[in-house]
Amino acid sequence: MAEASAPAVPSTELLEWPKKDKRRILHAVYRVGDLDRTIKFYTECFGMKVLRKRDIPEEKYSNAFLGFGPEESQFVLELTYNYGVDKYDIGTGFGHFAIATPDVYKLVEEIKVKGGTVTREPGPVKGGSSVIAFVKDPDGYLFEILQRESTPEPLCQVMLRVGDLERSIKFYEKALGMQVVKKVDRPEQKYSIAMMGYAPEHETVVLELTYNYGVTEYTKGNAYAQVAISTDDVYKSAEVVNLAIQELGGKITRQPGPIPGLNTKITSFLDPDGWKTVLVDNQDFLKELESAK
Repeated sequence: MAEASAPAVPSTELLEWPKKDKRRILHAVYRVGDLDRTIKFYTECFGMKVLRKRDIPEEKYSNAFLGFGPEESQFVLELTYNYGVDKYDIGTGFGHFAIATPDVYKLVEEIKVKGGTVTREPGPVKGGSSVIAFVKDPDGYLFEILQRESTPEPLCQVMLRVGDLERSIKFYEKALGMQVVKKVDRPEQKYSIAMMGYAPEHETVVLELTYNYGVTEYTKGNAYAQVAISTDDVYKSAEVVNLAIQELGGKITRQPGPIPGLNTKITSFLDPDGWKTVLVDNQDFLKELESAK
């Protein structure tokens, strides 16, 4: 009787792939109840620009991409409007997006004048000197406004709550090749955070993973969808993600391959907490942007 073969050991090249790959967090996708209303709020209150729009009537939805700079180089927000759906449940797991500005007080005053809802007035963070504020958009999504003298990436954070911070850090390091660019523990306020990204926090957008002491599960709702990240090889990247899932949990939700009709190659997965990421082929993404012009 033949002996059962030992499981294949992943090659060093495969394990090192995420660190060598050309990666960037491209956009966050979420659902809104009135596309024109949200566009008006983001452009007038935050100063964002509409970068592109598309309507897919056969699938009964519309998209709008908004940000502070071109999609080729900057992180943007992809808003999705599903025909006839005017309200969503944000859940308890999604935290906020963040916008960096040289003058928090001035921006918040402008937002107030234009009818925006401020949920935290500008001022230093508790126990620190960083000046922040919080603003709520028409759908209830929170935006943290951060004071930064200058930044190449004004849209700078996506905050998600997780049930085990060390597990999440390991997952995003192994599956996506991210680095911990900042880690803070606040025992007096019973939470810890890890900023995960591909460059220092002040230079790029980061995922802010937040662990609240003793809380291991959150509701996801049906409003926030996912982040998209670029890769030079979705097939190789999917193999690495699968290894991380086997070790730490999660699930591949779409095997790597082209999207029918669009031909952009993608793969998608859930992390151990159920947060979704889509990996998008770099060259296909740039071709998609070119064809939209």
